[in-house]
Amino acid sequence: MKTSDFYYELPQEQIAQTPIEPRDHSRLMVLSRDSDTIEHRHFYDIIDYLDEGDCLIVNDSRVIPARIYGYKEDTGAKIEFLLLRQIDGSKWETLVKPGRKAKVGAKFIFGDGLLKAEVIEVTDDGNRIVELQSEENIYATLDKIGQMPLPPYITEKLENQERYQTVYSHELGSAAAPTAGLHFTNELLDKIRDKGVNIGYVTLHVGLGTFRPVKVDDVTKHKMHSEHYEIPKETAELIKATKAAGKRVIAVGTTSCRTLESVASQGELKACDGFTDIFIYPGFEFKVLDGLITNFHLPESTLIMLVSAFYGYDKTMKAYDIAVKEKYRFFSFGDAMAIL
Repeated sequence: MKTSDFYYELPQEQIAQTPIEPRDHSRLMVLSRDSDTIEHRHFYDIIDYLDEGDCLIVNDSRVIPARIYGYKEDTGAKIEFLLLRQIDGSKWETLVKPGRKAKVGAKFIFGDGLLKAEVIEVTDDGNRIVELQSEENIYATLDKIGQMPLPPYITEKLENQERYQTVYSHELGSAAAPTAGLHFTNELLDKIRDKGVNIGYVTLHVGLGTFRPVKVDDVTKHKMHSEHYEIPKETAELIKATKAAGKRVIAVGTTSCRTLESVASQGELKACDGFTDIFIYPGFEFKVLDGLITNFHLPESTLIMLVSAFYGYDKTMKAYDIAVKEKYRFFSFGDAMAIL
């Protein structure tokens, strides 16, 4: 398949700039894998499509305020860092703008000296490996001086930083939110549990590879960036028990999906952690998923390719056409679809 096969026209005004309040009042397109049925509901109606004994798997990764602004120590030149991932201890992989100012050995100061950084390596793709120095815990410092790394298509200022976190976010480490989960409120989750639906947690720290465009024409030649994941023992056991009972495993978001399918593709689904660069596109054989809740994704992105793999290419592109015509809101703060 060609990357251009996944293109669709989207009016600029349908790119959501701000989140809907309350969270679960966004719209929900409900799609059936077994038929051509399409229903238009609200997200709080998701409970009507879940059965007792089903399980939802959510990604509990928490976004760090990873965008920081500072200056070069010797010249005072302004600089922007976007922290992509913690390699170990004080070493981080970082996106730097402008990159020409960040040669190996260059030193930078942020937040009036609360944070200092030195470039120790330039990676093959132009990112920087930096050594960070902070008087206190790095995450506490970032809470003081950092900004949420909103995607480039969101141009409006986010007034409440928590709106770019899921209500169940817990494990610090993402450079972008697992946005399918943004629609859940604690009240809705309680109702879902009360119906007898189980909720399991995985962690996948979302990197900027999520937003990187596919630059090759042949889909199969695209290389995904690696992201760290973890599946705890109780989640692995929940999934096994759900399958054994003939009930459904429904992933909330492409990150949860990629975590489960990555581990299952290596053999038995079990408690583990590691890095995955799994790329799911049409032709992929799913071993775990019975359902997927996700947002509407960018044209020609790896995410729309994943949805097409699960729901079918023709049906996916038709659903996107309908979503555009029906004025759904798109991308991170947009509406959702449930494929069941």
